[in-house]
Amino acid sequence: MAEGEKIIPINIEDEMRGAYIDYSMSVIISRALPDVRDGLKPVHRRVLYGMSELGVSYTKAHKKSARIVGEVLGKYHPHGDSSVYDTMVRMAQDWSLRYPLVDGQGNFGSIDGDSPAAMRYTEARLKRLADELLGDLDKDTVDFQPNFDDSLEEPSVMPAKFPNLLVNGSSGIAVGMATNMAPHNLTEVVDGIVAYLANPDITVQELMEFVKAPDFPTGGVIYGYEGVRQALETGRGRVVMRAKATFETTPSGKEQIIVTEVPYMVNKAAMIQRTAELINEKKIEGIADLRDESDREGMRIVYDLKRDAVPQVVLNNLFKYTQLQSTFGVNNVALVKGRPMTLNLRDLIHYFVEHRGDVIVRRTRFELAEAQKRAHILEGLLIALDHLDEVIALIRASRDPELARTQLIERFALSDVQARAILDMRLQRLTGLERDKIVNEYQELMKLIDHLKAVLESPEMQRDIIRQELLDIRDRYGDSRRTEIEYAGGEIDFESLIAEESMVITISNEGYIKRTSLDEYRAQGRGGVGAKGVSTKDTDFTEHLFIASTHDFLLLFTEGGRLFWKKAYELPEGGKAAKGRPIQNLIPELADDPVRSVLNVRDLRDPDYAQNNYLMFCTEQGTVKKTTLEAYSRPRAAGINAITINEGDRLLDVQLTTGSSEVILASKLGRAVRFNEENVRPMGRTAAGVRGITLSEEGEDRVVGMVCLADPNKELLVVSENGYGKRSPIDDYRITNRGAKGVSTLKITDKTGALVSIKDVNDDDDLMIINRSGLTIRLRVAEVRSIGRATQGVRLIKISEGDEISSVAKVAADDKELGASEDAEQQEGGLPSALVDDELPAADEETATADDETPDTE
Repeated sequence: MAEGEKIIPINIEDEMRGAYIDYSMSVIISRALPDVRDGLKPVHRRVLYGMSELGVSYTKAHKKSARIVGEVLGKYHPHGDSSVYDTMVRMAQDWSLRYPLVDGQGNFGSIDGDSPAAMRYTEARLKRLADELLGDLDKDTVDFQPNFDDSLEEPSVMPAKFPNLLVNGSSGIAVGMATNMAPHNLTEVVDGIVAYLANPDITVQELMEFVKAPDFPTGGVIYGYEGVRQALETGRGRVVMRAKATFETTPSGKEQIIVTEVPYMVNKAAMIQRTAELINEKKIEGIADLRDESDREGMRIVYDLKRDAVPQVVLNNLFKYTQLQSTFGVNNVALVKGRPMTLNLRDLIHYFVEHRGDVIVRRTRFELAEAQKRAHILEGLLIALDHLDEVIALIRASRDPELARTQLIERFALSDVQARAILDMRLQRLTGLERDKIVNEYQELMKLIDHLKAVLESPEMQRDIIRQELLDIRDRYGDSRRTEIEYAGGEIDFESLIAEESMVITISNEGYIKRTSLDEYRAQGRGGVGAKGVSTKDTDFTEHLFIASTHDFLLLFTEGGRLFWKKAYELPEGGKAAKGRPIQNLIPELADDPVRSVLNVRDLRDPDYAQNNYLMFCTEQGTVKKTTLEAYSRPRAAGINAITINEGDRLLDVQLTTGSSEVILASKLGRAVRFNEENVRPMGRTAAGVRGITLSEEGEDRVVGMVCLADPNKELLVVSENGYGKRSPIDDYRITNRGAKGVSTLKITDKTGALVSIKDVNDDDDLMIINRSGLTIRLRVAEVRSIGRATQGVRLIKISEGDEISSVAKVAADDKELGASEDAEQQEGGLPSALVDDELPAADEETATADDETPDTE
């Protein structure tokens, strides 16, 4: 050990802990976090101050960036030149800062992530707004501190006439903490601060009426307001940002998505490249071409869509999978008196106003001292002018200036400063006009001094100065909001990614289910042989066919009285000839309990809708039950009991009603009963119901269909198993009591076969018929003749020997016109209308009533 050296043993843990704390505090205070007062980190503050000292204000010519960087490096910021240049570049980018502080000339990068040109090629100067940050630095408004080598002084904070931290935001990563503050609109922020000055007790919620949300330099849309509210109230929140997109149609009819604004901090070129990769990987469907048409006029990203694509669905997928939607995590951490703190909106405004108050007080004191110094000199000049001859004689008689100064002080009781001012006074000041100027200046100074003293004594006047300066800033630099706010937005709902369209949902006798686009089924002429529909096994056939929107809730009722819920888009999709998937794969509980009825309901969450609509149940043995939809509005994965089914019976149909409909039940042997829905009182969810129709004791009679009529202008269409059908006016079926045997609705013969279905229709409907072999025909109801109630009807579909109709459904008429060749192809093999339109005389009517009811079970 060398002489004079001393080794002190220390604990390495204590040393590491202390060194790490010192390092972390250095990073927090001197590098990563902005000051709450001016919103600047040390490097930003040094760049702006260095540019100011170099004289590159907004009124001067640009200077080379390399010269500016050298000035800042050599005097204030002893780090790498890239840190200084990158900082200056970012303050010049209008897509990075909401209100840029540097006026750059040359290549300063782009929103595509292009790097700026080297500092030797670019030039810069301060923006006019930056002068508002630096203004009054020469009036002792802020403290100065030594630079890194103690050779110069630099400001510890800027006077900042506007709240730069709120307006431009900030981001940085320190040790153990980070900050990410969003930019806001200057006009809104000033209005908020003015409201705070008028009422210091104002709440964050009241301030949010002025400062509504962040305002990003790249525009876009804030999607959903809850994250914004949390950020403004607590200083932490998650703001969802979306690109601004519109739909356009080219002259050729091609649909396009046009993006004109992207979320803040999104690299446009990287986003487009990633989107192209997703399109190639088939993760995003419906886009035929993607190109960037941005130019000097603005941004324009074009997505050409395929013919069958739904623009809104494609856009929702772009939001979900690309940076057209991104998140800004607000974390308002800033230095308050040297300590990091998380701040809400009111805190940020409070500390800025507090800082401006200190600046104004210090500036006023400085101006008061300067005014008092000048007034003191003017007082001496006025004394000299009042005794001009004596002063001149005294000066002329003096041997040198020092003697003259001493004699002036002694003779007129002047201060040293006043005496020197008199000796320095030019002879032209002795004229009468110049004397008047001195008097006027002195009087104005005295008024200014009184005003400055009043400001120092009145906090209210200080707040008024802050308010007026902010209003001047707002009028000079304020602009309208760029980022729109979509208050109703939120998380992307998976359902919004599904195109809404009408689907044909088929369920086979053996439980295979699928959904198929309604467009795949072409309308055909009456009497056609049909087109190949569902591909089934020889022993299977399509038993149920339903029409629903992909966004509808499907209520699946089993023949055992159970209810299960599914969204239509959750069902497997397949072509017209596809077999589908076993329904047990979707709902395992349906293995031994086949589906008998499906209802499509748009929304189960609306309480008014659920409480004022009813479900009308009907079983094959003629039992009916009415229950409010609200009892079935809470989906459960395991399903619920919807109705109690008596032994030997099974559920036939369930329909949605308003509570004032008319109900028609039809039996297999061709009889129908019509009664008012009010005759069936509302019952509980597990009730069994009451008798709706009395079935014939001859043969195996059962109910084959139920119609709930809300429109009295509709007609009743009936279809037999051998392909015969007809429609008749509803008025042909007179209203009777619930439980009657009913009247004849179809003349049942060996030729027609038993009744299989009844539907309420009008001329605007189409009819879809499927037989057991899987053949499907779609025909217009308008082509079906309207004839008497008890007639045999006309042939609707030609049935092969051994085949019969299994299912009938009505759909909205398709407006597309069919080609003649297509109609001819589909009608080939059909019977001439003269042979089909067989009409038979009306049968005898018979009506009976039955008042017995099946007991209710709750």
